Amino acid sequence: MGPQAISNPKEGVIQYQLEFEIDHDIDCPQFASLNGWRSYLHRLGLIGQDPDRYDGLGYGNVSHRAEQDAFVISGTQTGHLPLLCREHYVLVEDTNVQDNYLRARGPIPPSSEALTHAALYLASDAIQAVIHVHSPLLWQRARQLQLATTPEQVSYGTPAMAEAVTRLVAEGEGSEGVIAMLGHEDGIIVYGADVEAAGARLLQAVMDAHQFDEHYFK
Repeated sequence: MGPQAISNPKEGVIQYQLEFEIDHDIDCPQFASLNGWRSYLHRLGLIGQDPDRYDGLGYGNVSHRAEQDAFVISGTQTGHLPLLCREHYVLVEDTNVQDNYLRARGPIPPSSEALTHAALYLASDAIQAVIHVHSPLLWQRARQLQLATTPEQVSYGTPAMAEAVTRLVAEGEGSEGVIAMLGHEDGIIVYGADVEAAGARLLQAVMDAHQFDEHYFK
């Protein structure tokens, strides 16, 4: 099957212009660690799908840099699955953030947040892994935790969001960081030098947030 052009403005699904080709032979050397962290975050409820949240749409995704600025990312609407296999990951080969465009190949299309992931990889060669979760705990305490934040008027999966996270990476220090997307309910982006570093940074932020939870001391 040849390339397909896909776009959809609906919240929770793909919003960018996507040139997509079906391919069931995607190489991902970091699959074991990437998928292991994704499974763990699903068990914690940071990735998933809930009929009572976000109009019942799946949320959360993980990615890892491949060669140069290409990256492997979990596919769209896989949040309901507790365990993914290789057939649920896709390779994003080319990105143009300004034109809201991605080119990818894999068994299924990439996550709706793929444009934001792409912007992070383009922002710094030191960033090798990106995790996107939904955490009311972190999102509501973003300012108390002094997390970097994107503006409330900036929507998820858009060029404006990609530009916002690029700016925050430039303003930050090192290859790790946590960003709260204030225009994307409960949306948190974490990036690191590998998926272990990104995952550890996320868990540390969750632990820090519990210090502000009144139930924590009961």
